[in-house]
Amino acid sequence: MADLFDPLTLRGLTIRNRTGISPMCQYASTDGFVNDWHLVNLGSRAVGGAGLVIAEASGVEARGRITPGCLGIWKDEHVEGLARMAAFCKDHGAATAMQIAHAGRKASVHTPWDGDFSLSPDEGAWETVAPMAESFDGADGDIRHVPRAMDEADIAAVIEAFAQAARRSVEAGFEMVEIHGAHGYLIHQFYSPLTNRRDDAWGGSFTNRIKLVVEVTRACRRVMPDSMPLAIRLSCVDWAPGGWTLEDTVALAGILKSEGVDLIDCSSGFNVPGEDLPREPEWHVPFSRRLRDEASIATAAVGDIAAAGRANEIIRHGDADLALIATASLKDAYWPWHAAETLGLTDKITMPKNYDYVVRGNYSPSDW
Repeated sequence: MADLFDPLTLRGLTIRNRTGISPMCQYASTDGFVNDWHLVNLGSRAVGGAGLVIAEASGVEARGRITPGCLGIWKDEHVEGLARMAAFCKDHGAATAMQIAHAGRKASVHTPWDGDFSLSPDEGAWETVAPMAESFDGADGDIRHVPRAMDEADIAAVIEAFAQAARRSVEAGFEMVEIHGAHGYLIHQFYSPLTNRRDDAWGGSFTNRIKLVVEVTRACRRVMPDSMPLAIRLSCVDWAPGGWTLEDTVALAGILKSEGVDLIDCSSGFNVPGEDLPREPEWHVPFSRRLRDEASIATAAVGDIAAAGRANEIIRHGDADLALIATASLKDAYWPWHAAETLGLTDKITMPKNYDYVVRGNYSPSDW
């Protein structure tokens, strides 16, 4: 069976090993543009040996940003900076993916370290949109913006915005696109019965509630090369009574596979306040295994994966095709190198020649 440092091929992309850097918001952008922080943050993890690096959630519309500091991909001017970041990562051996996103009713808030509550008009708040005109009221008592319920024109505009974001991802040189369909953001808001009780073609039944994610998938796939893989992050369960279930996710995964999705990035929750989240190590691994087995689709597991041995077991046991490392990679940009050492698999990992001759002992005192 494959191990953590065996390659993985999705369509025309071969990823050098099965460690991935999960997309993690940095809230460091101005007007959606990449800056040196983004380049160094993602680039250092490519240098650190990751097989795949996924750029953070990037707004397909300006109103789709979570905060004013979120990365963006809603205009062509964003492509140049994104291309520089993607090129650096690819030059150092990592495959690159762009996560494209719309926050829906969870948009227009402060950065987490500034309180994670709604922006005021004086602070530049913007209109938010959602399936229904219902706010996401924070657990701390903060009453969030009440979004405007989307009409047909809004929905069409968002589908096109995702397509254009996918096109820009291709132009920037990314090798995979990931649609963010989880964590209570717009796509998740549509497919969950907790946040979509519309009585039109976009709500109510399972078929109607998943219509947005299916149409977004089709729109993205149309502008992407056939050889380029498409992934989607899903919240596999809502962790709240009456919410989205794992059985729903299995059914959706099969539909998305038929529409050209190649990988399901398995996460969960964060759609409504008061969810009963387990938040234990590797808490999404069983979801990944279920989708892999029942929907016959490649999966990525995420969620407090930190130990090299466990990450390797997840791959070897067939629980996932990729192990996505998040917090552990912020603590250690060279997590893949150190994992390979722990597992005795250093012969399977590559590093830049600038480091290799020292790390593997191929140097003499005169080099110093």
